[in-house]
Amino acid sequence: MSDPMADLREAVASVPIWYHTMELAPGVVSPGWFDLRPIVDLLPWPDVRGKRCLDIGTYDGFLAFEMERRGAAEVIAIDIPDHRDWDWPPDVRAHGGENLAKIAGPEKGGGFLIAKEALGSKVERRPISVYDLTPSLMGTFDVVTCGSLLLHLRDPLRALEAIRSICSEHFMSSEAIDIRHTVLSRRRPLLVLNGIGELCQWLTPTLEGHRRMIRAAGFQIVKATKPYADPYGVSHPPPGRGLRERLNLAMIRAVCGRIGVPHAAVLGRPLFP
Repeated sequence: MSDPMADLREAVASVPIWYHTMELAPGVVSPGWFDLRPIVDLLPWPDVRGKRCLDIGTYDGFLAFEMERRGAAEVIAIDIPDHRDWDWPPDVRAHGGENLAKIAGPEKGGGFLIAKEALGSKVERRPISVYDLTPSLMGTFDVVTCGSLLLHLRDPLRALEAIRSICSEHFMSSEAIDIRHTVLSRRRPLLVLNGIGELCQWLTPTLEGHRRMIRAAGFQIVKATKPYADPYGVSHPPPGRGLRERLNLAMIRAVCGRIGVPHAAVLGRPLFP
């Protein structure tokens, strides 16, 4: 007779890269790149009880499963189905998806189905790009969440307007921010352009830049956080040890209170359909 816990551990180990750290059963934790458990209650959550909810760019599904845990009536999670569907910058577009598939496995977010079964979840995952969201395709949602996605999009404002079109009550955006320019230009809504390389990062906002993006897409901000850091999980590569990296880590710790990737979150309401 098979051992369910042993089977689950084997399934977890079969996923080359877990993005999210999640406790899937007592003593069974996915080895994620990021562990959002310490900061999840810092986010500006709306009341999701009895609501129809959508999680965008779900990957392994941490935020989607969290909405279900908090009492959502229905949760749909969307993500691109293939690594080639990322908004790859031109210099790596030819082979970016292929190279990532060799590291992360052919299916993006392969841990989602394992986590769903282990958690006994009813969350439904659909292969849809944020750019394609429309009321005719998806209907509307009371609550929409999106975590750490905008910096990977070439057209984040286009994506945010698509989100607004299907959001009827609340949108919670948790996004990576550029901590250096946030400190140096606290009141300026800046976007720091990268646009090259296999990290697939386009525009990283400052704290005020993130808030301005949400407002520019047609949302009224009703809650906002201070900067915080998404903590690294056990699988995340260790930070560099050079002087620049150490100074950056010191700034992150001073501003965010811990080491990780600097983020900020807002809760918005759509101003118009």
